[in-house]
Amino acid sequence: MDNNIKSNFRQVKTSVPSNINIVVAAKTRGVEEVRAVIEAGASIIGENYVQEANQINEVLGELAIDVKWHMIGHLQTNKVKAAVKIFDMIETLDSVKLAQEIDKRCREINKVMPVLVEINTARESQKTGIFPQECPEFIKSVSGFLNIRVMGLMTMGPQFGDPEEARKYFKEAKAVFDKIKEIDFPNVNMEYLSMGMSNTYRVAIEEGSNMIRPGTIIFGKRENE
Repeated sequence: MDNNIKSNFRQVKTSVPSNINIVVAAKTRGVEEVRAVIEAGASIIGENYVQEANQINEVLGELAIDVKWHMIGHLQTNKVKAAVKIFDMIETLDSVKLAQEIDKRCREINKVMPVLVEINTARESQKTGIFPQECPEFIKSVSGFLNIRVMGLMTMGPQFGDPEEARKYFKEAKAVFDKIKEIDFPNVNMEYLSMGMSNTYRVAIEEGSNMIRPGTIIFGKRENE
């Protein structure tokens, strides 16, 4: 299994341009699976759950320090205190309340947290994220927090069998990204556009993504899938 994971990761890495940041989506994956992908050269691990990330960090020890950890799942405010100690970036900022809590908890430990604003390009009411048209005003409202730094945008996009169906949502996310980049917000550095997962990362890169989040293509399908 470990050799397959290593081989799969290296195939993904060699299939994308060198400027693309690969966040390996490790939701519900075991410690040995995460160990294997780090040994294969992964430099960023994405986790959906604070407790899961903490447990894997504790077991991996020194190896965990060698990589960056990104929060790529919905973050509840009551988990922020623990999250800011583990993660090097939070990709799912979606409310002023959450921004306030991240800022507060980072101030307590003298840390500035890079964040991405999650946008809901499909405008699905059941999904988290800021609607695209509301994104500039939202970023303006959180740009004053000194212990967070907005570094770009992240979008999930709806899940399709055909990756081409996701293209229009990626196009819109890139348009919002470019629009905000032109605005001189304080404490905002629009550097990363995180979009594209195992099935869609190639289309996402074509549409301007410079940060992808593959998981299944590296680890294989989970038992319940």
